[in-house]
Amino acid sequence: MRAYRFDSFEDLGALRLREEADPAPQRGEVLVRVRAVSLNFRDIAILRGRYPRKAVPGLIPVSDAAGEIVAVGEGVTAFRSGDRVIGAFHPRWFGGEMPSTIQTDSYGAESDGWLCELKAVSQEAVVRLPDGLSYEEGCTLPCAGLTAWTALSGPTPIRAGHAVLVLGSGGVSIFALQLARAVGAVVIATTSSSAKAEQLKALGAAHVVNYSDDPQWGRSVRALTGGRGVDRVVEVGGPGTIAQSLRAVAVGGEIASIGFLSADNPGIDFFALKASGASFRNITVGDRAALLEFNRAVAASGLRPVIDRVFDFEAARDAFGHLESGAHMGKVVIRVGG
Repeated sequence: MRAYRFDSFEDLGALRLREEADPAPQRGEVLVRVRAVSLNFRDIAILRGRYPRKAVPGLIPVSDAAGEIVAVGEGVTAFRSGDRVIGAFHPRWFGGEMPSTIQTDSYGAESDGWLCELKAVSQEAVVRLPDGLSYEEGCTLPCAGLTAWTALSGPTPIRAGHAVLVLGSGGVSIFALQLARAVGAVVIATTSSSAKAEQLKALGAAHVVNYSDDPQWGRSVRALTGGRGVDRVVEVGGPGTIAQSLRAVAVGGEIASIGFLSADNPGIDFFALKASGASFRNITVGDRAALLEFNRAVAASGLRPVIDRVFDFEAARDAFGHLESGAHMGKVVIRVGG
């Protein structure tokens, strides 16, 4: 099979395609012919040394994939050849408390990921691809889609009439916009692009605030809610955006902390955090049970993932570069096979 590996984390030139032996499924495993993978900001963060956890060079990158099972190992009963599946972001977090292996299981950081033609994994590390979705659409669900689902559910699920703030137009934010609108919530979005603002409105955003023109966008978001603030902030920016998110969130609302897109780190004002009256919940994608629940919601609602661009397998470096440019709207996908 062909597989990509990052020989080092110096630059994109270190991502090299090579021929490797085909894997074989062992007892309890399935062999997946990878059809498509999607990129996440973490893939760039690992390369640039910004990932908050350990990352080992020499691994196959990428955490999210969709494909077809082509062989099963002894004892496999959940799947058979021909089944269409997607990988779980956390392959051994089935439900309940997060396992102690969560870091060492991390695809592309401490274990081989999915940017390859064939991959053998435990039958518990994949779930069925929702009917009606292509491989290219399905591969966007395991991280970005499930993260958005987790951010909007949790102890206080978002319901009709709630206000949700999404930051930017990356994969998690777009999924959160779609899911929040599906349940009747009002969505406010931020962007620095007038063209993207129109796209966000077309997807259902009631209001879009340009954070480049309006550095105090948190106050503007609060004003758009009549001074109350939003019930949920899907916080993907991290250290550079948290101060404004605290200004935007309602008393009793929640900031779902997901990403660290911003490079600036001015620190968090403790008194602003305390005075906000909001809760702060750290999101680590979600477990297998949540992925199954999310997939059912996707199938029932007819949600279609927003894909910015699909690259050929041979152009994987270009896909990484496109993601890093920030020009994308939604997900960047690499088609691995036909």
